[in-house]
Amino acid sequence: MSGIEDISDGPEANAVGGPPGGTGGDDWAPTGIDVSKPSIARVYDAVLGGKDNFAVDRVIAQQSQDIVPEIGDVARFNRDLLGRAVRFMAQSGIRQFLDLGSGLPTVQNTHQVAQSVAPDARVVYVDIDPIVLAHGRALLAENHNTTVVTADLRDPKAVLDLPQVREFIDFDQPVGLMLVGVIHHLGDDEDPDGIVRAYLEALPAGSYFLLTHFCASSPDALALEGALLTSLGTGRFRTLEEITAYFDGLELLDPGVVYLPQWRPEEPVAAELTVGQRLMAGGLALKH
Repeated sequence: MSGIEDISDGPEANAVGGPPGGTGGDDWAPTGIDVSKPSIARVYDAVLGGKDNFAVDRVIAQQSQDIVPEIGDVARFNRDLLGRAVRFMAQSGIRQFLDLGSGLPTVQNTHQVAQSVAPDARVVYVDIDPIVLAHGRALLAENHNTTVVTADLRDPKAVLDLPQVREFIDFDQPVGLMLVGVIHHLGDDEDPDGIVRAYLEALPAGSYFLLTHFCASSPDALALEGALLTSLGTGRFRTLEEITAYFDGLELLDPGVVYLPQWRPEEPVAAELTVGQRLMAGGLALKH
């Protein structure tokens, strides 16, 4: 899932489309948005019961929920891990974060977690969806240590050379690089390994790398992969071994690459995980 999603927990929120009737009309999109095409960020928003989505997004969200009823919980597992990992990085001295594929805003975003530990922490959110920019600017209007930029993370050089990125991120100092629930939206033909490697090469020693990813952990997971590839065009589920390979050359911190609820939990985790609990895996690593 994306790094920041819109979570609605109110009683009027339905399973996959916000309040009754969805958004109350699909006419709120910024100019230039094609509401006939699904968006990764908006599908996640719909899965979480958010309001920033359209009918085409809600159809895919419902299909996902039909296959894995826990899909909304999976997004929250991802959110909880993000919070634990960002808090750890900030407590370890990281003062600048690059959150790639950040998604739509909610509470406890990367900047909120980091700045709760270190008020001077700087955060750059990067997402290709212009709706993310519109919502992000409103959210961050009075937060001068945080910015949102629209860019395609598949072009690392272009992203890293953006003036907005260079203004906030000093690549001579350690960085917290985040690819939370996003690399699984790159197909094998898009060279996800090379893209990850390019970002990692730009980081100085002392930087951290956080990644979470859909995991090919069960028949239901593979069924969801097929559905997402058909309807959304993305959603590549990889094995634990394939996910672990993204951390090659780094010091993978304990407990390694594990299913999301198992990564440094703050509450007891059952020995036998559900399908939803095993739907995503992730880890955090240090660059020396």
